[in-house]
Amino acid sequence: MTVTIGPESTAVRTALWRAMHVRIDPPPYVLEDEIGLTLVAPDPGWRDRPDMDPAFTAPFRASMVARARFVEDLVLERSAHGVGQYVILGAGLDSFAQRRPDIGAHMQLFEVDRPGPQAWKRQRLEALGLGVPPWLHLVPVDFEAGQNWWQALADNGFDATRPAIVASTGVSMYLTRDAIAATLRQVAALAPGTTLAMTFVQPLDLMPADLRPGLEQAMKGAAASGTPFISLFAPAEMTALAREAGFRNVRHVAPADLDRLYFADRADGLRLTSGEEFLVAST
Repeated sequence: MTVTIGPESTAVRTALWRAMHVRIDPPPYVLEDEIGLTLVAPDPGWRDRPDMDPAFTAPFRASMVARARFVEDLVLERSAHGVGQYVILGAGLDSFAQRRPDIGAHMQLFEVDRPGPQAWKRQRLEALGLGVPPWLHLVPVDFEAGQNWWQALADNGFDATRPAIVASTGVSMYLTRDAIAATLRQVAALAPGTTLAMTFVQPLDLMPADLRPGLEQAMKGAAASGTPFISLFAPAEMTALAREAGFRNVRHVAPADLDRLYFADRADGLRLTSGEEFLVAST
């Protein structure tokens, strides 16, 4: 029997930071997403939490909305070229299906996550009247028990002979190098035209000195929550790993690239000064 437990603390924090962007930053918004906040339904004083302080969270909420917007733009671009499958690994409180049914309804969307948090999310979607449309497939995978997410996808209707967009954000740092390499090989074996967008975190010694304290604090918080950072990669190391896995086209997208895309013309000073790096690879 699936045990229904709440979402991961990291997923909750990410959802609340995305909502804060709408609540406290002036428009234009990089991403308008309060769905996660609605799902979580935190106590009324949630914004008084230390990890929700407006000044402290500025770089974090910028990073969260930028990475979500980047993936969403990629999905829109690839779907316009006929790619009809979208897989989210470690979906957490992702809200693409609820925010963009105009796109999702023309695709098959697969959210892969741990059974407990996913059962909770399903219950909340149904309780709020949002429901789970037939094109949205919630795919529970017990990673700790060694369940094969690849097989679980196939069991839920994923067609490996057709191209897909596969997204994995905020996950790689919690996985072993071997697990990441295995995922890269599996996605690289999909049909031509498949695109992977995966975030990763650089080692501390490769980051600018003024940005290291923020990452150190994030690493300490993750360890205290029972989800320590395991794998950190230099960009050249990650792109080499993707090429070794069999991807034909590989590129690195740095936080500075996202800053230019989404924050360059903002008058409020919100900037993406740090954050996760992106690997974008295609077959």
